[in-house]
Amino acid sequence: MTQALVTGATSGIGRAIALSLRDAGHEVIAVGRQPEALADLEAQDIRSLRLDLADPKALRSLAELEPDILVNNAGMMPAMVNFCDLPEDDMQRAIAVNLTAVLQLTRIVAPGMRRRGRGHIFFTGSTAGHAPFPNLAVYCATKAAIGGFAQALRLDLAPHGVRVTEIVAGRVESGLYKDLLSEDARAAMYADNSAVQPSDVAAMLLSVWKLPKAVDVARFDILPTHQATATGSQNKK
Repeated sequence: MTQALVTGATSGIGRAIALSLRDAGHEVIAVGRQPEALADLEAQDIRSLRLDLADPKALRSLAELEPDILVNNAGMMPAMVNFCDLPEDDMQRAIAVNLTAVLQLTRIVAPGMRRRGRGHIFFTGSTAGHAPFPNLAVYCATKAAIGGFAQALRLDLAPHGVRVTEIVAGRVESGLYKDLLSEDARAAMYADNSAVQPSDVAAMLLSVWKLPKAVDVARFDILPTHQATATGSQNKK
């Protein structure tokens, strides 16, 4: 059975991807930090691991796994404030979770895929990594770095039969803004079914995975229909 490792799997896009991969017949290992959400996934035949990916020791505990699919989805958004006002701890946490942990986990998993001559690594990026937004300087920086890393990694691994795909998501109705915006602001953001749903992203990921092994989708952009460009006035992720 094909094994899939999904980080940030306790809510939103990660949870939807984990459930979709399970439904497609894969053995899924879900990584997250929320015990109740992980227990719920366990009850749905998904193996769960409670880890803080920003902790290098915790990451090393995943070295024994040999997934065929790695979904680097875990991420966080720091406070939406002017860069000059962003607390140092918030900046360091965002870099650790959104970038450093992603590089480290990929470094743990990718050599095995290369050795076996197969595998697929997905990265959950953002339109914020490809266009500027005010009050999101650090978030933009981390997602831009992920985009660059994903495309360069694809070139490193393609000769060995390993595929790499960056998911460039626009406005997705997830918990990303839960602690940053008021309930009313979030309701307005997602009004009139104007947002991509996590299940939509999961469906796209499965479609890419199912393509012939000779086909490598370098990145796919998934945006609300009315969001014509990454810099559209209604764009947020």
